[in-house]
Amino acid sequence: MEKGQVVELYIEDMSSDGNGIGRTDGQVVFADGCVIGDTVRARITKAKKNYAFADCIEITEPSPFRNEGFCQFSGDCGGCPLGDLRYEKQLEMKEGWVREKLTRLGGLEDPLIRPIIGMDEPLRYRNKAVFAVSETGDVGFVRKKSHQVVDCQDCRIQTEAAMGVADALYQYLHAFKLKGAVKNLMVRTAPGTGEMMAVINTSKKDLPDLETLAGMLDEGSGYRLESIYINDRCIAGRKTILEETDGLKFEISPESFYQVNSEQMLKLYGKAMEYADLKGGETVLDLYCGVGTIGIFAAKEMKDSGRVIGIESVKPAVIDANRNSVINGLVSTRYLAGKAEEVLPAIMGLKPFMGYNEVNELVEKEPPLKVDHADVVFLDPPRAGCEEELLSAVVQAAPDRIVYVSCDPATLARDIKYLTGQGYEFKEATPVDMFPHTGHVECVTLMTRN
Repeated sequence: MEKGQVVELYIEDMSSDGNGIGRTDGQVVFADGCVIGDTVRARITKAKKNYAFADCIEITEPSPFRNEGFCQFSGDCGGCPLGDLRYEKQLEMKEGWVREKLTRLGGLEDPLIRPIIGMDEPLRYRNKAVFAVSETGDVGFVRKKSHQVVDCQDCRIQTEAAMGVADALYQYLHAFKLKGAVKNLMVRTAPGTGEMMAVINTSKKDLPDLETLAGMLDEGSGYRLESIYINDRCIAGRKTILEETDGLKFEISPESFYQVNSEQMLKLYGKAMEYADLKGGETVLDLYCGVGTIGIFAAKEMKDSGRVIGIESVKPAVIDANRNSVINGLVSTRYLAGKAEEVLPAIMGLKPFMGYNEVNELVEKEPPLKVDHADVVFLDPPRAGCEEELLSAVVQAAPDRIVYVSCDPATLARDIKYLTGQGYEFKEATPVDMFPHTGHVECVTLMTRN
């Protein structure tokens, strides 16, 4: 194949970034702008030895799985690469991705994958929105394969409240003729309480007439705007917003990790608690704990017996996690700040515990607590997965059960392969669709000690 060549393709699969996958003359072609089941004509944009990339120039036979009219910005924005595919087909495809990664990369033969847990109404689900702002004051999302901001008047996966705040910021920037003043906007909403936070990242020290800005943001939201930040400074309201879910309360600050899909979070953590099979009195490790959600759900499951130890690298999230334990009346939880791969080995006595003294020197210190074993370990790492040093410490803690919550099937498979080589057995996994219309899939996995 050569650049500029036009080929006919039947799209037999899709990649996580939304490219259709077809074949011609025995070579794989990744074609932009099409979905599974389409027959298309595509122009080659880049040719490699065994594969090529192409742009769809004509759909000669549309797929029966097409989701027509999903979003008027889908061709520009790139935020929902699977939006033009019917939701039931998205779920089928994501479940297949998990199975394929665990088999090919994890070395598992015919792994038990439970049916994927999807959303009943897969729209308006994000409780955290991050909008890009252009030099000219457009507020939206970055165009696929570019740095250009698409001025989206609406987004089908963001809350109407978040879109209202984005529009209010747009109106404010244009009313005061502020070009290049704002870099981005983050909006966090709490569906359980109706509270909301707006965080504006600006290149200027101050924005004009903050009282007018606050009023416009509040009026445009539809939620109760309880917190407004300019850069790292809270200029109005509280420093956190409060969310309530499943009888628990969580305070959330700007930097805290909290699952972006509140509805699916309950299903995800419900499956995690099922796999943990807590009876009460256990020692539980909650690693990469964010604001403490999994650990607090576990403490509730154990009726606040035993102990839960959480570790998180983002210090404000740890402050939130300990505060969340207090406001939920829990005494069995303790959250520590630091990298999990450094703190866990240190509190287990496998390496020195390092901390800063009164003159800000890094010195060896007595660890704040000690752990010699764990009954259950929850792992909820970022997309990069777990460091091997952490997994080694987890193995030495010898938990009966490891419940791994992953947002990347590839790194999940890699870490499962390590753990199966260290005396743990893969039992089963359940994919959960936390991010409908995108190429991401969450997965809860149970491993047990042989």
